[in-house]
Amino acid sequence: MSVTAFQDQYPDEYSHCYGCGRNNPDGIHLKSYWDGEETVCRHTPEPQHSGGFPGFVYGGMIASILDCHGAGTAAAAKARESGEPMTRFVTASLKVDYLKPTPIGAELEVRGKVAEIKGRKVTVDLTLRAEQTICATGTVIMVQIPEPE
Repeated sequence: MSVTAFQDQYPDEYSHCYGCGRNNPDGIHLKSYWDGEETVCRHTPEPQHSGGFPGFVYGGMIASILDCHGAGTAAAAKARESGEPMTRFVTASLKVDYLKPTPIGAELEVRGKVAEIKGRKVTVDLTLRAEQTICATGTVIMVQIPEPE
């Protein structure tokens, strides 16, 4: 597994995201890493991340975690392909399938697998597990932010 989190390689001006921004004091500070050809992120939601049913994670939080891990995966995959430094990606599309309730307090493992890199666009397939149970799957299409001219 890689040593430095993808999110710790983002330029400072792009590090304010609630989910993955290291410069957001109120964020959840997700950290994503290479694990072979897949990427992995682990996070344990806290009680304030519950939804309509006590004891389970709010669906929007699940979407946020998948989205941010997908963005990190896209940035790392593009950097690996190009040999260039890490740049930021934004979401063009996010599809989430909620398969089972996701318990609060359980460590979540999110895995990403790059499905396609095409120019500035990267598609990532994602799986979110809690206690070895797949609770959600998703696909994100991320687009690389153009460098300022």
